[in-house]
Amino acid sequence: MARKSPFLSLLLLFLGLMVLPAHAEETFPLPEELRPDVDFWVSIFTRYGTDEGVLHDNRDLAVVYERIDIPTGISRKERNRRVKKRRDALVRILRSLADGKRDNLSAEEARVLALWPADVSDDTLRAATKRIRFQQGLSDRFREGLQRSGRWRDFIETEFAALGVPLELAALPHVESSYNPAARSHVGASGIWQFTRSTGRRFMRVDHVIDERNDPYAATRGAGRLLAYNYSITGNWPMAITAYNHGLAGVRRAMRIHGDTAYVDIFHNYNGRTFGFASRNFYLAFLAAKEVDQNPEHYFPGVVRESPTAYAELKLPDYVPAEELASALGVSSRYIAKHNLALQPTVWEGSKHLPRGYTVRLPESTLKQPADTLLASVPDDTWRTEQLPDLFHTVARGDTLSEIAARYDTRVSTLVALNGLGSRHRIRAGQELRLPAAGPAPEVVAVASSAPAQPEPEPEPIEPEMIVEEVPQVEEQEPAALAGDLAATVASTVQTALLSDPSDYTVAEDNTIEVQPLETLGHYADWLGLRTQRLRDVNGFAFRTPVEVGQRIKLEFGDVDVATFENLRVAYHRSQQDSFFRKHIITGVREHTIRSGESVWILSLREYDVPIWLFRQYNPGLDLHRITPGIKVRFPVLMATEQP
Repeated sequence: MARKSPFLSLLLLFLGLMVLPAHAEETFPLPEELRPDVDFWVSIFTRYGTDEGVLHDNRDLAVVYERIDIPTGISRKERNRRVKKRRDALVRILRSLADGKRDNLSAEEARVLALWPADVSDDTLRAATKRIRFQQGLSDRFREGLQRSGRWRDFIETEFAALGVPLELAALPHVESSYNPAARSHVGASGIWQFTRSTGRRFMRVDHVIDERNDPYAATRGAGRLLAYNYSITGNWPMAITAYNHGLAGVRRAMRIHGDTAYVDIFHNYNGRTFGFASRNFYLAFLAAKEVDQNPEHYFPGVVRESPTAYAELKLPDYVPAEELASALGVSSRYIAKHNLALQPTVWEGSKHLPRGYTVRLPESTLKQPADTLLASVPDDTWRTEQLPDLFHTVARGDTLSEIAARYDTRVSTLVALNGLGSRHRIRAGQELRLPAAGPAPEVVAVASSAPAQPEPEPEPIEPEMIVEEVPQVEEQEPAALAGDLAATVASTVQTALLSDPSDYTVAEDNTIEVQPLETLGHYADWLGLRTQRLRDVNGFAFRTPVEVGQRIKLEFGDVDVATFENLRVAYHRSQQDSFFRKHIITGVREHTIRSGESVWILSLREYDVPIWLFRQYNPGLDLHRITPGIKVRFPVLMATEQP
């Protein structure tokens, strides 16, 4: 074999290195038209701290009007006042310019006009008066996030490599949470990956005993599976990443309208009803975070990532009280809690035992014996064969009575009676509900239980202390990095309630819908306030003709409008899916090649034990009535969860 010359070897190495950026660019493309948007986010992450921010145009991020000081310690009211004062001043200037003023400009007017192209139109300036947004700086939080990220970075890259997920996606928690495990959003998203409860339950255990969204290790596995799933549906990483925030159904609608890879059109021009500021900027903010994450010394000289902790793992053979386990191990329960973030307050308050099968993590450096030896030394009388029963439930924002009833295997009417609820439609965040295991409450139940049992209702909205109705179809979900200082009062982003469901539950402009699994004409009639026969007449269906999954049917709207119908429809599916994922989690995916004579219905229900609605979510473009041999389909792998 001929030997390569040193010059040729160096040339090949150089060419190989030249290929790497192209590959990265192909995986995470950045069209030139979007570069100013990414530059904006790089400046937010590295130039401005949390004690300041900028007023900018929310569509053209290259237009940054001015910087505003927001000193630490001032009240939210004062911050809002300062921002509003400067916003109002800019609105007056833009209106003046939009009226055609181009001569005899004041210094401020000239400065604002110079931020726009020389040929900017009056209409553009007039539209800009409604697009002024405040974005708080994040450089100090980003720096802290870079430091914290070292705790889990090796683990993230190992998990993502095993799942075939690009390692660069380890930068995503910078956008979501600044790598802060204690991060919580105002809609209940939690942990470094900011999973909502509904999405989190698909890939991990989320209940009142264990919430794995708060465990960076379990949540990382869930995030990797979710990102891989999103990619399998969208076919490209920009849309898979956008779906992480906005949801698959909305992203698929944008792709149908503009094209699968029309990133500029989607991020700049798509006007979906729930495609707000954070959704259209999520991928762009990720690109900025990736740039900073991969070049920390350039942006934050001297920053050092923390080292990961080497943990010993103790898998519990049975249930055990937290205090007794801590005592047996010679540590405090607070110390166990610090390193096991998935365990809920119920465990530390003593109303629940640490569950059987749970793996406790403790730093190896603090253990005097190997983990197995230490666990074997725990006295036999420390272990319990049963979990403590649930006596009370503290209502969280987003809870409904029907969901609570399903969680504790009881009925809504039973909860109404046990708690003397005056209305089955309203419960409050923070309210403590008595459960059947606690027995009847004195006096109250004696009166309430005499009422006749009521039928189970569909999911109903929780109303917190201030009566704020939960809208099932959309939720505000603004990641920490994309949240403006006025996030509490300016709803700049909404996302679908069923983030991982690619099904289209919207009504088309011609008032038609696509039939989804679990739906019947009776459901549509109930949500519309019509008789089922009326829908048969509108569609020309004979009596007893069933609707088929994938079929398009026409609706008739009267007292119920389109938005209400869609909300009721999504609430129904959310209830069904939440109920299922309280008992199952997705741990993987299997590919199956259809053979002659096989039916996906039988394969789903008998061989793979997957409900057809979930099978369809993993194969959304598949026509269930036109399946031929040789077609490859995907089945999620399910695992039953330990019940609390």
